[in-house]
Amino acid sequence: PTGPTGIGTFAYVTNNSDNTVSVIDTATNTVVGLPIPVGNGPFLIAIADTLTGIFAYATNNSDNTVSVIDTATNTVVGSPIPVGNGPIGIAIADTSTGIFAYVTNTNDNTVSVIDTATNTVVGLPIPVGNGPIGIAIADTSTGIFAYVTNTIDNTVSVIDTATNTVVGSSIPVGNRPEEIAIANTSNGIFAYVPNAGGNTVSIIDTATNTVVGSPIPVGNTPAEIAIANTSSGIFAYVTNELDNTVSIIDTATNTIVGSPIAIGNGPIGIAITNTSSGIFAYVTNSNDNTVSIIDTATNTVVGSPIPVGNTPIGIAIT
Repeated sequence: PTGPTGIGTFAYVTNNSDNTVSVIDTATNTVVGLPIPVGNGPFLIAIADTLTGIFAYATNNSDNTVSVIDTATNTVVGSPIPVGNGPIGIAIADTSTGIFAYVTNTNDNTVSVIDTATNTVVGLPIPVGNGPIGIAIADTSTGIFAYVTNTIDNTVSVIDTATNTVVGSSIPVGNRPEEIAIANTSNGIFAYVPNAGGNTVSIIDTATNTVVGSPIPVGNTPAEIAIANTSSGIFAYVTNELDNTVSIIDTATNTIVGSPIAIGNGPIGIAITNTSSGIFAYVTNSNDNTVSIIDTATNTVVGSPIPVGNTPIGIAIT
């Protein structure tokens, strides 16, 4: 969600080594307020736009919990929510029965589901493949599905959010798939999967849950991926953690656009925001303790890196 007009948008960044979340005002690209204390080892973060407010949900990898931040006050609400062992990925599903946060428990090989209305876990953890990390929601004509990367199995599992059960067989992708993003294109809805061990991106057609085409070569150790829906097309932006670059894929042709964009040191997290002045990609530089900004109109870095906390990893924008 982009937030109501006039309110502005804010980027929420998990500082993994500080056990905090920093907040960046995207209008000024400055940090606002003090870092928000969360649990131990905050990893990834997602925004839930609910009837009672807009909340940021952060996975605390070392605590096996999820913290909830009220973005209206930038304070943590309630107690951390216990989930499975080693939570990393998180994605929000807006369904007919409510808004739910889906959390990958990497060490348990499961996914936990949190009802954002009560901030409690519903049902039992959902078994998936080995080493689940990334998760993304696809809202399709046949239902709303959660796509989960199984990093150890080199597969993707698909969960039907209506039943919270896995559907079909695991989908083979490349080596060490860590993250995933959904692109809604004129040709269909596709899941883009960076294979961190293979330096490629695999593409899954959500209509058939099969891989289409050949893996797309990107940079060294592709970590995260985000989709930018621009006036000139729909593009996937991929952080190459060990190259200190970002690669861009044109989803119309599934080919690389231009040269990789040089960014900060150890880029991992990436999120897109639509503003009145353009569409920008915000990237966490985990080894520099900064966030860099790419203007998607020119695919160049704009401004100076924004200092945040120690080891920024996850990023989500209201």
